[in-house]
Amino acid sequence: MGKTLFDKVWDSHVVTTIENGPQVLYIDKHLIHEVTSPQAFQELENRNISLFRPKQIVATADHNTPTIDQHLPVKDELSRKQLEQLSINCKKNNIELYGLGHQYNGIIHVIAPELGITQPGMTMVCGDSHTSTHGAFGTIAFGIGTSQVAQVMACQSVITEKPKAMRISVDGILSKVVQPKDVILYIIAKLGTNSGTGYFIEYAGEVFENMSMEGRMTVCNMSIEMGARGGMIAPDKTTYEYIKGRTFAPKGEEFDRKVTHWKSLKTDSDAAFDLEFSFDAGDIAPMITYGTNPGMGIKITETIPQTENKSFEKSLSYMGFEKGASLIDQSINYVFIGSCTNSRIEDFRVVADYIKGKQKASNVNALIVPGSQLVANQIKEEGLESIFEEAGFKLRQPGCSACLAMNDDKIPEGEYCVSTSNRNFEGRQGQGSRTILASPLVAASVAIEGKIIDISTTF
Repeated sequence: MGKTLFDKVWDSHVVTTIENGPQVLYIDKHLIHEVTSPQAFQELENRNISLFRPKQIVATADHNTPTIDQHLPVKDELSRKQLEQLSINCKKNNIELYGLGHQYNGIIHVIAPELGITQPGMTMVCGDSHTSTHGAFGTIAFGIGTSQVAQVMACQSVITEKPKAMRISVDGILSKVVQPKDVILYIIAKLGTNSGTGYFIEYAGEVFENMSMEGRMTVCNMSIEMGARGGMIAPDKTTYEYIKGRTFAPKGEEFDRKVTHWKSLKTDSDAAFDLEFSFDAGDIAPMITYGTNPGMGIKITETIPQTENKSFEKSLSYMGFEKGASLIDQSINYVFIGSCTNSRIEDFRVVADYIKGKQKASNVNALIVPGSQLVANQIKEEGLESIFEEAGFKLRQPGCSACLAMNDDKIPEGEYCVSTSNRNFEGRQGQGSRTILASPLVAASVAIEGKIIDISTTF
């Protein structure tokens, strides 16, 4: 029997299998940031263990970073201490840090792909659940806990059980108003937030084959919101062209040799999956969430389900919504376009195309937060900055920003925020804040109208 893409990458990285137990998996790249690394560094220091391969570690500052006045000292004491500790730990252990002010600084899951660090066939980990983003390159990438962060620092390997394999296929042609974010929100709404538990997902079919790398990263990023260990897409010409020429990508003959290997990383025709699902692209429409987990999503034109259970009702109560209600014309005061899900240049091009020549609604605070310094530079070079400013949008400096309440960009209590981020949990964007997940295009339309609209009517 043939092998899946997942099997090919996983099996080639197994160091050993513990008898009647888990496996030891070699890790090619270890990504770290200021939030989940301090305790791991401290554990190694307490046990007098040195880092095994510091050159395989990529470090950045992202979660706690402010998105204005990054040249000034960080005002928040806790954030400042975490950022300072990351700098101390990296210097002490000979790890290059892309900290505030560095030309490569940005969100860890944005900078690794754009710098050519993420490559097909790798294993990658980070003390961050959305490490699954890198699976868009045909990479096994997953989040790990702090104790495992220390484990990888010490031996460049992690002890873990091999997940089962799932394939999700989407075939057909998407409507022009449907974006990759809508595709993954649709899938999660259909299958549920626990559907991927114990699995690694491969996304297959025409829709993903025709998707840009930015779009594929958006999809794989939210695999974790299905409960999956991660998600991946087979590398192809789109992948190779994206990687070629990037700062840390292979060059010349080495690149050609890599591509030859990458072409072998496809699921064999006779490979078997433990579970499979198929969807029709024609059934996917612009999506929004109405509850407090990413699985509580509907097409914009649909109404909130009439589900009967306490958890569902508690979620609606928090959001201030009612069963059977439509969210069309729901007033919105905050829009956030950013996060490791949707802060790449393609996302901002979509927004700029939509808002050009328009003005945001007076009731809306609209934040544009690039995922990296390189993206911020592209925004300026392509003239998008003036489009955002003329429309009344606030362009900030790179960082995780209002995706989560670990920095200054918080949403006030009771306010609704249409967000291109990945989680709409209670208090995720600030205590008492109410998050509605959507694509960059939907978010842009809300910012212009000051309320949720059926985006298809504007095209």
